[in-house]
Amino acid sequence: MKTRMFISKTPLRITFVGGGTDIKDYYSKHEKGAVLSASINKFIYIVVNKKFDDKIRVSYSKTEIVDSVNEIEHPSVREALRLLQIDGGIEIVSISDIPSGGTGLGSSSTFLVGLLNALHAWKGEFASPEQLAQEAVKIEREILREPGGKQDQYMAAYGGINLLEFYPDESVVVKPVISSEIVREKLQENLLLLYTGLQRGSTEIHSSQARNVERKSANYDKMVQITEEAFSSLSMGDYDSLGAYLHRNWKLKKELTEGISSDFIDQAYEKAMRCGAAGGKLIGAGGGGFMLFYAKPELHETIVKEIGNMKPEQFRFEFQGSRIIHVGD
Repeated sequence: MKTRMFISKTPLRITFVGGGTDIKDYYSKHEKGAVLSASINKFIYIVVNKKFDDKIRVSYSKTEIVDSVNEIEHPSVREALRLLQIDGGIEIVSISDIPSGGTGLGSSSTFLVGLLNALHAWKGEFASPEQLAQEAVKIEREILREPGGKQDQYMAAYGGINLLEFYPDESVVVKPVISSEIVREKLQENLLLLYTGLQRGSTEIHSSQARNVERKSANYDKMVQITEEAFSSLSMGDYDSLGAYLHRNWKLKKELTEGISSDFIDQAYEKAMRCGAAGGKLIGAGGGGFMLFYAKPELHETIVKEIGNMKPEQFRFEFQGSRIIHVGD
């Protein structure tokens, strides 16, 4: 199988409510964490091909050509190759629909899940969504000890609109939102995704958040409750209540630690609400990236004009997780 080229396609995600309760500092000491998220049709593609010689070539925002796995600078690539015991003679190239860092759409974990999927295929192995998610969590949270949660890895692997529940024993339960196509279309047409133009690293925000978990445990508890209520509402076809859940959750999340929001973000949020939005939030850890608003479709143009300096991004829900889309000789 190693003489063939493989290409994986893995979706990015938007989080509705509960983001932050998926960090171990919270869910390991409470009943559970809970996040409601949706995969979208913005993807990261990973190409894996046999290299002519025994070297390793990795191309992302920069290109590395090295003699051994230990020399690779990109931490996720290095540890993925180590985990799968691949030692050389391979080329890896990544392509992303969205800027690859600081957008809040889960790009680093999406990259890793897609990489693992392509590498397993290159070895002639099938990896289930659960395996891909678990391996990505192992690399990012255990081996590299990067701060953050677990939702991004599971959303990238599974796709769809899901309630993810995170338990103290490290088990994760994935519960898809079961709804009619009409409900999904109505939900989607009421969502407005805007790019702030600000890219930020999530590491410091996640680290600060982890340090403050116990002091802010009441906020996290309420966010879990909101997530469960939002899941129930969507499952019953009540898509229109999501705006209020977004608003309640965002107010709680902003209080978790400094850096999640800013004057720029707060002003944009207030403008959208004055124009009739029912609620919204900053996607991801905070500080920049994309903002999501729930508002009637006829209000979207007005909101975009009033905010003035953010680019709307069209998207659709994506119901497939990471998959292999090309196998070539």
